[in-house]
Amino acid sequence: MAQIDIKTIEKLPKERNTVHETVYATYSTFDSHGEHYVQLDTYGRSNREQPGKISQSIQFDRETASYFVDLLKGEFDL
Repeated sequence: MAQIDIKTIEKLPKERNTVHETVYATYSTFDSHGEHYVQLDTYGRSNREQPGKISQSIQFDRETASYFVDLLKGEFDL
């Protein structure tokens, strides 16, 4: 699991990229210590050793969500 610290994010140009397979994902929301969070969970491929087990979780607080909204708007010209 990870909570992203936007102070440490940087764009990293890569020479080689591939499009990944799509996987099942869910999200949940919760409040902790007066902050609101959105958590994205991905579950990996259905043929993995432990199907249904969360592969990755990423948590966004308000500041991180705002950063990514702006980033996605710019990258996709939304």
